[in-house]
Amino acid sequence: MKPEKKMRSELATVLWRFRREFVWVGVLSMLANLLMLTPTIYMLQVYDRVLASHSELTLLFVSLLALAMLAVMSTAEWLRSRLLVRAGMRLDALLSTRVFHASFEAYLNEADQSPRRVFTDLVEIRQFLTGTGILALFDAPWTPIYLAVLFLLHPLLGAAAVLFALVQFALVWFGHRRSVRPNEEAGLALQEASAYMQGKLRNAEVVEALGMLGPLRTQWLRRHEQYVHKHEAAQALTHRISAWSKFIRYSQQSLALGTGALLVIDGQMTPGGMIAGNVLMSRALAPIDMLVGAWRSFSGALAAYRRLEDLLERYPERDPALRRVTPRGELQLRGVVATAQGRAEPILKGIDLDLPAGTVTVLVGPSGSGKSTLARVMLGIWPQVSGEVLLDGLPVSGWDRNELGEHLGYLPQDVELFEGTLAENIARFGEIDSAGVIEAAQRAGLHDLILHFPKGYDTPIGPGGGVLTGGQRQRIGLARALYHDPAVLVLDEPNSNLDEAGEAALLEAVRGCKARGRTVLLISHRPTALAVADRLVVMGDGRIVAAGPRDAVVQALQQAQARAAVSAAAAPAPG
Repeated sequence: MKPEKKMRSELATVLWRFRREFVWVGVLSMLANLLMLTPTIYMLQVYDRVLASHSELTLLFVSLLALAMLAVMSTAEWLRSRLLVRAGMRLDALLSTRVFHASFEAYLNEADQSPRRVFTDLVEIRQFLTGTGILALFDAPWTPIYLAVLFLLHPLLGAAAVLFALVQFALVWFGHRRSVRPNEEAGLALQEASAYMQGKLRNAEVVEALGMLGPLRTQWLRRHEQYVHKHEAAQALTHRISAWSKFIRYSQQSLALGTGALLVIDGQMTPGGMIAGNVLMSRALAPIDMLVGAWRSFSGALAAYRRLEDLLERYPERDPALRRVTPRGELQLRGVVATAQGRAEPILKGIDLDLPAGTVTVLVGPSGSGKSTLARVMLGIWPQVSGEVLLDGLPVSGWDRNELGEHLGYLPQDVELFEGTLAENIARFGEIDSAGVIEAAQRAGLHDLILHFPKGYDTPIGPGGGVLTGGQRQRIGLARALYHDPAVLVLDEPNSNLDEAGEAALLEAVRGCKARGRTVLLISHRPTALAVADRLVVMGDGRIVAAGPRDAVVQALQQAQARAAVSAAAAPAPG
């Protein structure tokens, strides 16, 4: 039996689409490298023919021919560089959107995956494809041809060039072998220090108010010093390799000239051949020398390629032609267990729950009981989940997130707004439907407030909405959740920063969603939320303590509390 042919990865398939460009770059590289023999041939003609014949006409003809060949060589080099630059831009256009979606899927599912690093990998691959490193790879195969010409001039020159080529190849291999790990460690240390700093800058006001700057600086400085030491070690190794490379290169030039001079003294070579051999040997070893300089970018691009290939394989592209019908909003959880990295005990422990379409469910429980985690599990945005989370009987994980997002409304406990206008934030930064934006703002009780802003709905709010109060941010987040009347609405402590008017608008919005047959999950500690509840779910320690119709659950809880009070009163006093 024939072995099964291995399928190309998605990234390899995209790069395979550039095979025509790479073939043309190879052809242009062949032309440029062949014409790079022009100076060598020109020197041979000048020293051995023109100087011997004293013919000015021969010198003019040879010089014009050499200039024409050099012009063609320069044009070939320019064309191949232009081809690679255009290929890099096209590669970015083909992959940027795909990488964007995969990176954010990875960010939701993997705590150590950073979208910024993913895009850095894409940029690193594109820069390698348009830089000198890939040109060195195209030029390197022509080194044997130059070596063959050197052997034709004299075997001793060819043997010397082969020796220097082997030494340089050994240096490339040694540099790659010894430097990959130090550079990776330095890069990871830099990412850790930068991430730590960014995390503290997001809470700059708390840091300043509580006088935490000194201790945090000490923590950051320790991470920064680790990066500095690792970077210094990596750079020291790089500089040593570069120094060795320069020593070999300069030694090669001098020894090649000395070898040629020895052959001229012995009468085995003409002075023209000596000069031409020196130039040709430098040209033969130039691609290897370029590889020594480009090995770091090559190893970095190779590592970036492997990481990006693995990312795209783990998060394949969903079929854009696959569209589902608008969901009714019926949610079902079967045996759901949610865990978190670094935590031994699960957060959610075997949750079974039904949220019928068109009902309002209020979720209550003490802090740390898993309410917010349960909300994220229902939305399909919690990474480590086992069990079934079904929307209208179909797994939530099977939906395309862009398509599913249109049918979901989510107000998290910590409202995050984005730099842009009020209208853009309410419209989720999609195409702004003015009527839909105004309707969502009205349902959130926000319309009149927005009209008092300097530019109304076009008022910019700055990064994170820092110019707004906590209540204003929460109401804008509520309007965003209500935009285009989603089938499922999940509200996590939506009234924590609201005044009486804001809470009244919230409860009225929930009643409106129920009247339109939408499914609402409302997490709240305030008893006023029970007024709009059809069903009540009580959580404790990651489990559902009670669930069912509101009045029945409230009555059962009151009876349980009464029994507990009687038991406590009847218990004998200690001592």
